[in-house]
Amino acid sequence: MSRSRLVLVLMLGLLVVVSGVFAAPKQLVVGCLEPLTGSYAVFGTEAKIGMEIAIQHINAAGGIKSLGGATLKLVAEDCGESPDTAKLSAESLISKNKPVAILGLYISRLTIPVSEVTDRNKVILVADALADNLTQIGRRYLFRPSANAGQYGASAVEFVVDIAKKKGVAVNRVAIINEDSSFGHSVAMGAVNAALKNKLTIVYQKEYPYDLSDATAIVSDIVAAKPDVVFHCPYFMDAILFAKTIREGGRIPKFVAGMGACGYADANSIESMGDTDNFYTNTYGYNPEKDNAANKKFVADFKAKTGHIPSDAPGMNYYAMWVLKEALELSGKLFPKDPLKPDNLREAFLKLEITSGPAVDTFPSASIRFNSTGDNPDAKAVVMQVLDGQTRVVWPFETAQAQAVFPRPDASKY
Repeated sequence: MSRSRLVLVLMLGLLVVVSGVFAAPKQLVVGCLEPLTGSYAVFGTEAKIGMEIAIQHINAAGGIKSLGGATLKLVAEDCGESPDTAKLSAESLISKNKPVAILGLYISRLTIPVSEVTDRNKVILVADALADNLTQIGRRYLFRPSANAGQYGASAVEFVVDIAKKKGVAVNRVAIINEDSSFGHSVAMGAVNAALKNKLTIVYQKEYPYDLSDATAIVSDIVAAKPDVVFHCPYFMDAILFAKTIREGGRIPKFVAGMGACGYADANSIESMGDTDNFYTNTYGYNPEKDNAANKKFVADFKAKTGHIPSDAPGMNYYAMWVLKEALELSGKLFPKDPLKPDNLREAFLKLEITSGPAVDTFPSASIRFNSTGDNPDAKAVVMQVLDGQTRVVWPFETAQAQAVFPRPDASKY
């Protein structure tokens, strides 16, 4: 480099320092931390696809405009199946790639320990895990756009109460079962509270190991308790196990309502169970049938990649990436001298009020904002049901795209 050019470069650098102008990078790294192998990979791999499509759409729309059109780049790390592997993956992702934020995890028992790592490193974590206590343990850099687990459980009960009233079907006795993670426990407690509020009698309640391999005894106990409706919070393999055990036993209740966006009403469950999966429902924090251009584009692009419509994990991470985009835009406007400083980006998240654009267009309710704990007070859930091998939104009734089948036409008397 010539002496004159070197002087010019040094003068320009000094000008930037003196004027306080932020030199925006051309590309920002966003971390994806999901279970990409193991028994939870059915959620993690599709969540990653949701993030990838969101980044494609964001970059195609001009990137982060307040940061000079900076584009986003996704760097993924497999968090595995245990808290220890998840923490190590988070440390690796942060140290190697310096992401502006991390999205994902999905499994609540992995998210809680990882959030300690992200908070210690002052990295924003936009979580797709649902356990209620996730936002009650003082994490400063954690945000959750979706409804929490308790809301998922309560929504399942409210749906059954609403549809039973609409159909003129008596529902008085209910069973509530869940796998034993913090997620499953939170969902079940939401259902218990909603059941008591609606004056339903809980005749059976059971929390079982998440890696349960034989559901025969539990199903037999449910049959003996004679509930009208069973509310169940599974993950994936245990949902298949329970559905097949109920079918093989030949004693099917009026209705089985999943709660918690895991198993039953998703493309992978339908593929695994076939006709056995008909009429099952589950609660979701994403509505694939929301009627607008942004959501239709996401659904079409996801279906082109996978052959089926997106369920909760990819949907939640699609709008989460757009939420991050809006926070980066706002931080660039509020803090032009240092928009990527963790505390500035955190402040931007807390000031967000998103009422238009792709984030809300793909979200179950009409607004996204965050309270001091990182939760979205405007979050809602929808209920989807498997009808003729397809999942359809059936509740809330005002946004439903199909009429729920209730009770099950194959129900038998105990």
